[in-house]
Amino acid sequence: MDLKQAQRKFAKIRMALQGPSGSGKTYSSLLLAYGITKDWSKIAVIDSENHSAELYSSLGPYYVCPLTSPFTPEQYMDAIRLCEKSDIEVVIIDSVTHEWEHLLDYHANLPGNSFTAWAKVTPRHNAFIQAIMQSSCHVICTVRTKQDYILVEKNGKQVPEGWVKVYPA
Repeated sequence: MDLKQAQRKFAKIRMALQGPSGSGKTYSSLLLAYGITKDWSKIAVIDSENHSAELYSSLGPYYVCPLTSPFTPEQYMDAIRLCEKSDIEVVIIDSVTHEWEHLLDYHANLPGNSFTAWAKVTPRHNAFIQAIMQSSCHVICTVRTKQDYILVEKNGKQVPEGWVKVYPA
């Protein structure tokens, strides 16, 4: 056990940006990451969005770690560790939605009682969350939300109007 004076430099950002597909989560995350580091070479994107993070490569020479299906929590944790070992300062996880969808599919296919099956899912997800929380890097996550529509009457006609639910897709 050690007692030492607090220093702000040890605090790391843990944040999430959520929105529907195409709302600017990746682009905004990259700009935030650059604002933190002022050095593109200290930024890495863990990309489960089919190389979409590379659309912004003209911003600067940041790194990309593409993930492919299945998007297991363990695969994300391996990518976080790779970034940490590579002296990355800001990790962008684009997107955490795929990890959760993978676990929902895994849960749905487990035999037996649905409630007790969560005992096999929850520890894996918690380990992923702890990898984010305990990382030596700043971590920015993107979360995809569903775009739903409601019908609104305008000039006597039903017209769809978009709105965003605030839970992951």
